[in-house]
Amino acid sequence: MKRLLAFTALLAWCGALLVLRAWRAQNTTYFFLVWNLFLAVIPFLAALAFERAKWLATRTVAFVVWLLFLPNAPYIVTDFIHLRARPPVPLWFDILLLISSAGTGLLLGYGSVMIVQRAVERRVGTRTGWLAATGALFLSAFGIYLGRFVRFNSWEALTDPMPLFGDIAHRLINPMDHPRTFAVTALYGVALLLGYAALHALAEE
Repeated sequence: MKRLLAFTALLAWCGALLVLRAWRAQNTTYFFLVWNLFLAVIPFLAALAFERAKWLATRTVAFVVWLLFLPNAPYIVTDFIHLRARPPVPLWFDILLLISSAGTGLLLGYGSVMIVQRAVERRVGTRTGWLAATGALFLSAFGIYLGRFVRFNSWEALTDPMPLFGDIAHRLINPMDHPRTFAVTALYGVALLLGYAALHALAEE
């Protein structure tokens, strides 16, 4: 319950900032954050379903949904690419809006990983739990690359999977042709893992 209340408060804060900005600017610039935050909520809800599921089939579906949509949570960090002066809204306000949204997305993602890790640890041990968390975070970094640079989204894995999987296969088969793919994945993966490890350590204090 505390987790849900905390994230409800964060999402409400982001929503309030967006409404205030729209009122001041008389436009809906940055309203794409509503969709991005909605997508960031999905892996958190899927992680809760995974944690509470009693049947293997239910756990499997929840895990797949969680892993598929997890990159959407940290992806919001890359929305800083849209930041620039947009009068009459001051730049400092847009910085606050993006920090709030990106922070909420990151916390939703990290929270979901922590839920899944602990559920895995209860069933198969600590080492496997950390392997699952680390793998998920690096896959999320790869997902960030696919979303930001190739413009794929999680839905396409369900609605139109062939172009997505074909693109992934081409990058795996020809890694030297796609240096940015592996640079983004490695650097964002390390950054996500270090942030998660720090948060995990603080949570255990």
